[in-house]
Amino acid sequence: MSMRTIWLGAAALLALAAPAAAADMQPRPYTKAPAYTPPQVIYNWTGFYIGGHVGGAFAGDSSFQSSDARFMGGVQGGFDYQFAPNWVVGVEAQYSWLPTSNNGALFPLGTQVTSNTDQIGSATGRIGYTWGPALVYAKGGYAWRNNGLGVNIAGVPQAFTTTGNSKDGYTVGAGLEYMFAPNWSAKAEYQYYNFGSTTFTSGPADIVGVRGREDEHTVKAGVNYRFGWGGPSASRY
Repeated sequence: MSMRTIWLGAAALLALAAPAAAADMQPRPYTKAPAYTPPQVIYNWTGFYIGGHVGGAFAGDSSFQSSDARFMGGVQGGFDYQFAPNWVVGVEAQYSWLPTSNNGALFPLGTQVTSNTDQIGSATGRIGYTWGPALVYAKGGYAWRNNGLGVNIAGVPQAFTTTGNSKDGYTVGAGLEYMFAPNWSAKAEYQYYNFGSTTFTSGPADIVGVRGREDEHTVKAGVNYRFGWGGPSASRY
């Protein structure tokens, strides 16, 4: 048998075997690429923070202060802890400045009483509920003020004595805070301060025995910077 005959035979066998081998091969299954799932941001309120605020203060109806709105501005700082997993507890210290005013309460015989609170502060606890970047909360605790009380007739100072006129009191409030960027949050808050009552025990006749409640209603907007692990944390897939 010649070499040519051998090569021709081998080629014929390969030609016959190729279709059979192809028939035995299974088609490759089609695998669809998994759908893209964007990372989920986990907001974590736990951590220390500092910030500032501006707003307005309004004396109560029975106060010796003017009922006109007064500008206020100040600073705050505190610590929050998130648990369970949508609840937040924390503590906060806050301090605000207010401008002084010569306005006050005018009595029937021309006696004017002025009560000026030019500094006000608080140390409070707070509890809130969070969903995503938002936190709604209530707060309450100790309040302090720097206050001056004066009595005059036609601008002439008058001698007087009082009971009460405390610099210490309590405060309650509520607000909404929102994380708008990593480590940054903005808040809007209402806070009520109560320092008891003041009663004049001596002085011009038209004020003796008169009692006023020393309180403040405030509304504030502020921004906080949150340290460490506060703010949006690592993404979860």
